[in-house]
Amino acid sequence: MEKNPHNKNLLVELFIEELPPKALNKLGEAFSSVLFESLKTQGLTLENASFTAFATPRRLATHIKYVADKAADKQISQKLMPANVGLDVNSDATPALLKKLQSLGADASAVANLKNDNNTLFLDVLQAGVTLPDGLQKALNEAIAKLPIPKVMTYQLHENTQNPGWESVNFVRPAHGLVAMHGSSTIAVNALGLNASNFTHGHRFEAKQSVIAIKHADSYEQQLLDEGAVIASFAARKAEIVSQLIAAAAKQNIKPINDDALLDEVTALVERPNVLLGQFEETYLEVPQECLILTMKANQKYFPLLDENSKLTNKFLIVSNISPKDPSAVIGGNERVVRPRLADAKFFFDQDRKKTLESRIAGLDKVVYHNKLGSQGERTQRVRAIAKEIARQLGGDKLAALADQAAMLAKADLVTDMVGEFPELQGIMGRYYAQHEGLDNDVSFAIEDHYKPRFAGDELPRNQVGVCVALADKLEILVGLFSIGEKPTGDKDPFALRRQALGIIRMLIDCQLTLSLDAIIEIAFSQFTTDSNSRVAVKDFCFDRLSVNLRDHGANTQEVDAVLSLAPKLLSEVPKLLEAVRSFATLPEAPALAAANKRVGNILKKVEGEIKVDVNSNLLKEPAEIALNELLSKVKPDADKLFESGDYTGSLKALAALKSPVDAFFDNVMVNADDPALKANRLGLMAKLHQAMNRVADLSKLAN
Repeated sequence: MEKNPHNKNLLVELFIEELPPKALNKLGEAFSSVLFESLKTQGLTLENASFTAFATPRRLATHIKYVADKAADKQISQKLMPANVGLDVNSDATPALLKKLQSLGADASAVANLKNDNNTLFLDVLQAGVTLPDGLQKALNEAIAKLPIPKVMTYQLHENTQNPGWESVNFVRPAHGLVAMHGSSTIAVNALGLNASNFTHGHRFEAKQSVIAIKHADSYEQQLLDEGAVIASFAARKAEIVSQLIAAAAKQNIKPINDDALLDEVTALVERPNVLLGQFEETYLEVPQECLILTMKANQKYFPLLDENSKLTNKFLIVSNISPKDPSAVIGGNERVVRPRLADAKFFFDQDRKKTLESRIAGLDKVVYHNKLGSQGERTQRVRAIAKEIARQLGGDKLAALADQAAMLAKADLVTDMVGEFPELQGIMGRYYAQHEGLDNDVSFAIEDHYKPRFAGDELPRNQVGVCVALADKLEILVGLFSIGEKPTGDKDPFALRRQALGIIRMLIDCQLTLSLDAIIEIAFSQFTTDSNSRVAVKDFCFDRLSVNLRDHGANTQEVDAVLSLAPKLLSEVPKLLEAVRSFATLPEAPALAAANKRVGNILKKVEGEIKVDVNSNLLKEPAEIALNELLSKVKPDADKLFESGDYTGSLKALAALKSPVDAFFDNVMVNADDPALKANRLGLMAKLHQAMNRVADLSKLAN
């Protein structure tokens, strides 16, 4: 006997043909969460209800705790009609109102209980709670409709009792079974042309019996494991794979490669994992390990094994979906499959090294970069020119020559056989081929590193040559595409220009480069024919990316705006400027000075014509303006000196002494005096104050 026959746990499973592995975990989470939220919204879950998602290659399922067989009835206020339509002049019900009441199951006696709110009639009625079959049907329809399906397929549904004849169904993969159970009872719902039952299927090859009768919603996971040889939970299956990988590698005193994406994909390919050890001939280790690792991971879904120095060994781990008593046939089959892949990689590597990178440059003229920006060959020439000038400014002619050589060769590996087969290896193979030719290591590493940083958190180029070429490459992309109107819009950024801008910003800041953003943008624009508006747009875009990035990493919005609104010449100074503003904001004088700065700015904005930053002490009449000018004359040189030395925090703190005289000035002095000379002099004092206060940041941005 169940303790509470009305509140039991719920199980829903869709049994499907093999699902796309890269989408499986997301599909499983989406199916469960939408189903749960829909039931919750309909009042069918209790206060402590929770769900567990299940996802295997052949099923999406969810187990929900504490589900009622019927939602509670609730009192609602039913809107009827305008009062002047429902009631006559004597406040008696009109025929229209009586008809409406009748449709709601009420009669004329309900008129006395009507509410008149803002000339609209309402009736309090008891709304019956939805039953579980109806509520689950709605939830199931929603969950299926909202699945983030990467690509829908259409298939024919065979004849069944629910859908006589043939019918087309659109879903991620053909569905063959639907389980819906509340406790031990089956719920009458349907989906994708299937009627719910308590029958499902286990492992395709290793289940004890082909059809499994689920006894209870709570026995699903254990029955699948015991009778069906299936680990239903994605997380549990993933943990089991990790455990087996570590154990198998430890026996060989080596370690499996760490790759979460591969682990998720393999978890989505098996229902009960069995990790096996395979190996290949050591001669293949002559090929760069990145090539071998990539072919094993991408093509075969194997886990390469590394030694204690993170060097590739000739052993790998296979995550099999079957567990035969003698695994030698499975291992042998996988070894036979991987061998031709590795042989191809060795062949490509050997063939590519027969030609120099420089001899391949001409081939880039045949590779289209963009129909409005020409070939990769033309792009290479632009990147060379930009890299050479950036390097010359950073390190003179020697650095410029190395950067020019690296930029010239940076894209040459795009026309090699290896990169043709594995585009992910661009740059990496260029570095190997450059080293094979005996080129300068700075140049070789720059060829690989010029793509960095490729994503948030990626490492930066490891030497100055690489930084120059990476900056040039990203600037050429950014400026080139802006020059032809290919700017990001909304959430669309097909050329990853936000990422390119962030890469430029990171290098300028993290590498402490003494290059101004304006200067390098101008260098890049020298390679294109375009208008000045594009220059402004690129600069604004970069500052916008910097602002977003700083705030994403926890910086205060007001402080970021205060620093970036002045468009600092050197982005490498931004962290110090931010720290100075952050320190200033903690001072007790900060709020008053920020407010005063804002007031000064507003006064100066309203002035027509030029304001001379000059004060004639003979025209100072009021004690408050005399005191302000005297203290400002002492404070400003000190603050300026600290600013020039790079002590931005000290520069701002020196301004704190101005609080009292500034407050007194605004309390006692009229800036817009009737006397033109007096007015001009006071405006000059305001301009001098404004100039002193806004070298580090626009302090008005800190005002509330």
